Amino acid sequence: MNFICKTGVAWASSWVLLCSLTWAQPTGNDATYKPTLGQMGKDVMWLPTPNELVDNMLRMAQVNDQDLLYDLGAGDGVIAITAAKKHGARAVGIEYNPKLAAFAQQKVVEAGVQDKVRIIQGDIFQTDFSQATVLTLYLLPEINYQLRPTILKMKPGTRVVSHDFDMVEWEPDAVTQTARSKAMMWVVPADVAGNWTFEPAQGAAFSVRLDQIFQRIGGVRRMGGQAQTLVGAQLQADRLSFQYVAADQSIHTVKVTVQGNRMQGEDISVGQTVALTAHRR
Repeated sequence: MNFICKTGVAWASSWVLLCSLTWAQPTGNDATYKPTLGQMGKDVMWLPTPNELVDNMLRMAQVNDQDLLYDLGAGDGVIAITAAKKHGARAVGIEYNPKLAAFAQQKVVEAGVQDKVRIIQGDIFQTDFSQATVLTLYLLPEINYQLRPTILKMKPGTRVVSHDFDMVEWEPDAVTQTARSKAMMWVVPADVAGNWTFEPAQGAAFSVRLDQIFQRIGGVRRMGGQAQTLVGAQLQADRLSFQYVAADQSIHTVKVTVQGNRMQGEDISVGQTVALTAHRR
């Protein structure tokens, strides 16, 4: 495959990164080709997502002009095109069927969004979509399950929206529904499982063991031989918060941002906010 990158357009830096992708030129570009409902692809048949649900999916994911959306199994390109036309996002559709990819790319041109949208012919298991801030899917549950390890390695905060089919035991963060269909959204969580040492700018350090099942977390704080279960532990993308009760019975709220094996934020108690860092042991 050949590397092709459009020049002369002032794209945002993350869009420029796409120049390293292989823009597969769809083969079999037949002007008379029309996709048919239920036609088989590599792993799934083609059934378009209804326009009403497309709008709901993009609103649920809060797609905006700062986003780079990848549509896995792009079909006729409607999701990528709508993301660009209605929300100003940049979008890439990955479609395995070369004729359908060519058909979708022609729809991109007809919609006048070729400066923001590309449909590439490729295999979703072999094409890099790690730069996406939003993923959209209309695949089967077993395919979602196969993709899940790759998705969970993406940048925390990436929004993943699937038409109809779930991610098995990974519970969605939000659901939208029309009279005939539904979509679910997951926000990729940071990896926080393990043993951490928290070091406030004032006061003694303490340790926390964090247990994690996707975005659901819990754990135990230890200090001075005493252990207590964390209260109200929450993880949203790369933002972690929990509460604990100090030795003087004051309630503390910890709010930190996860940065790989480090965290940075603050410890808040009545009348006092203390800077806080943490590292994974």
